[in-house]
Amino acid sequence: MNALEARATWSLASLFVFRMLGLFMVLPVFALYGQDLAGATPFLLGLALGAYGLSQALLQVPFGYLSDRVGRKPVILVGLVLFCVGSVVAALSTTITGVIIGRILQGTGAIAGPVMALLSDVTREDQRTKAMAMVGASIGLSFSLALIAGPMIAGWFNLGGVFWLTAGLAVVGMALTLWVVPSPAHPPARDQRPAAAQFRVVLGQVELLRLNLGVFLLHMSMTSLFVVLPMLLVERAHVEKSAHWQIYLPILFVSFVLMLPLMIAAERKRKVKQVFLTAIVLLVTALLMLANWHDSLLAIVAGLLVYFWAFNLLEAMLPSLVSKVATPALKGTSMGVYSTTQFLGAFAGGAGGGYLLGAYGVGAVFGLAAGLVALWFLAAAGMKQPRKLQDYTLPLGSIDAAESASLARRLLGVSGVEDAVVIPHERAAYLKVDNQCLDKEQLREVAAAAH
Repeated sequence: MNALEARATWSLASLFVFRMLGLFMVLPVFALYGQDLAGATPFLLGLALGAYGLSQALLQVPFGYLSDRVGRKPVILVGLVLFCVGSVVAALSTTITGVIIGRILQGTGAIAGPVMALLSDVTREDQRTKAMAMVGASIGLSFSLALIAGPMIAGWFNLGGVFWLTAGLAVVGMALTLWVVPSPAHPPARDQRPAAAQFRVVLGQVELLRLNLGVFLLHMSMTSLFVVLPMLLVERAHVEKSAHWQIYLPILFVSFVLMLPLMIAAERKRKVKQVFLTAIVLLVTALLMLANWHDSLLAIVAGLLVYFWAFNLLEAMLPSLVSKVATPALKGTSMGVYSTTQFLGAFAGGAGGGYLLGAYGVGAVFGLAAGLVALWFLAAAGMKQPRKLQDYTLPLGSIDAAESASLARRLLGVSGVEDAVVIPHERAAYLKVDNQCLDKEQLREVAAAAH
């Protein structure tokens, strides 16, 4: 990476950490501390926990579209302001209704798409995957830090302190955006098909639909888990509220260590499908363990260890698989749809988990989640073994729209080219290629003939 790319990567990764840390810190504490809010019920506590997911889901695509039109940084700043306002509203609220409103406002700062788009704008093609991986790792880091910091902050300053810290982190994010995050030198590259046509293509890809279903159910299970888990640790395992981080820390560490061999097997030995399906089986197993055995600390810890082993593995694999499967020029749209279903899953898990807890008890929350994830396994069983394809940008000369379709067909005829989209006004073709069998000489000849 050059200096600009390095600055963009670490600053945008930090922005993700500050924002996601604020959202995630509430997860391990809200079901406990939220009981002191006026009007709190299990359903409303779950709704408040997942409420941000609904507004995030509804605004992911509009914020991404707006960032294409008015610029990335203005949209990111507006999103951070909304996130900060929502955090302040939640911090000042003494009723469950007020916190729900604050959480919805937090979610209106739907900047994930613009942030990732900005990262794409300021990094070269050969450095982009590395940069995206670093930002993805920062999200995982923020989740782990939140599970540890949330109980500690709430123990010192109660629930309001968690929301005030979240507001402060949003302000730090604004400062980073204004004075550290670089601005793109050129307008972002965009596919020229109408937006509706882009969505039809993305929603028509069966492999992407499987992955979108997966991330919905993964985050549904995770949010519903935290509707129930804090209460179990206090009432069944007799762990003090402020000491929950002492449970999460070793579990997260061990689950990360267990995850690494499977990740290596998936990538180096080309066993992605086998590892992916194994992780789903582990997730079902963990949820069934928690549904049936949650009356002691040992049983809860065992179930959580298997759960986070599977969760961390799937959370790392899913976006990578979306990137591999998505059409090159529609990767942004594909990630937008993916993020939308992810946040819808968080909303469904919070609201649904709260309802089930109040109406049917702990076992119903975990049992239904296990059943739905089992259905995901059946859907995922038909996935294709992902090929190790790479994105490739082919510079072109002047070419009109009429010639672009013909050129795309010729590019698809080149050995090793699996997908090709030609964008005339950008004088470039975006390809997915298999480097092991790519005929670079033939590719150069096709490109030369188009000049």
